[in-house]
Amino acid sequence: MEQRSRSFYVLASFFGLYVLFLYGPTITIGILSFQGPGGGLTFPMRGVSLHWYDELFQQQAVGDIWGAWRRSVALGLMVMVTTVVVSVMGGLAFRKRFRGSGVLFYLIITSLTIPSILISLGVGLIFSQSGLDVHWSTSAFGAQLTWTLPFGLLIMFAVFNRFDKSYEEAARDQGASNWQTLRHVVLPIIAPSLIGVALFGFTLSYDEFARTLLTAGSYNTLPLEIFGMTTNVTSPVLYALGTLTTVFSLAVIGICLGFVLMAQRRRARAGSDAGKGLV
Repeated sequence: MEQRSRSFYVLASFFGLYVLFLYGPTITIGILSFQGPGGGLTFPMRGVSLHWYDELFQQQAVGDIWGAWRRSVALGLMVMVTTVVVSVMGGLAFRKRFRGSGVLFYLIITSLTIPSILISLGVGLIFSQSGLDVHWSTSAFGAQLTWTLPFGLLIMFAVFNRFDKSYEEAARDQGASNWQTLRHVVLPIIAPSLIGVALFGFTLSYDEFARTLLTAGSYNTLPLEIFGMTTNVTSPVLYALGTLTTVFSLAVIGICLGFVLMAQRRRARAGSDAGKGLV
């Protein structure tokens, strides 16, 4: 058996600590959410039950948990659709050089370096000073797009840089229009990557806190609602909510991965290797 070098154990230890810090808090909250009726916010466990999950579905004295969840899902879907559409359009536009494309590209990337709270403050001020309502469906929607669009565009730039244009040329040789080529050739090939962009858009929006803090108006999204509950709720019902939110996020990721596998299998059954490696 080949002896492993010291660097392997150093890297393995570092990766183990990374996994511990990444998933340790989530696992801890998940365990504490099953406290018994007399349990508190910390260890030791005082029994094991689903009591706090039942409490979660009862009328809460503070906040509107399920209203906030519905708003987060709706906002996430809005951001997801917009991110996918604009990213595809941007990726197609950047396939050909045009005047100012380099400046525009760096402006897009630079937006990621601006602190999120400053984006939230700036968007909120623009809406309030313009006489527009600061609302989760308008100002928060715009603020979150400054976060999701750069990622979506970067993914599409990478996809189209590796895209084999011979497929499009072959379609046009068969008499296909530009729209038919896009719909029946380009989009099916890049479909797995589009699902990835959609996943990025939804999850980044669903979990976003800072860019929504000053732009959501009078109605909280779920991250804002959870933050507010940390100062008012002193029972494990907060942990139950966090656990269900995590399960929901994992379910969304699983569904997206399932769609990616379905797209890849459909492409394999069609006997084509077009677009492999684009995910």
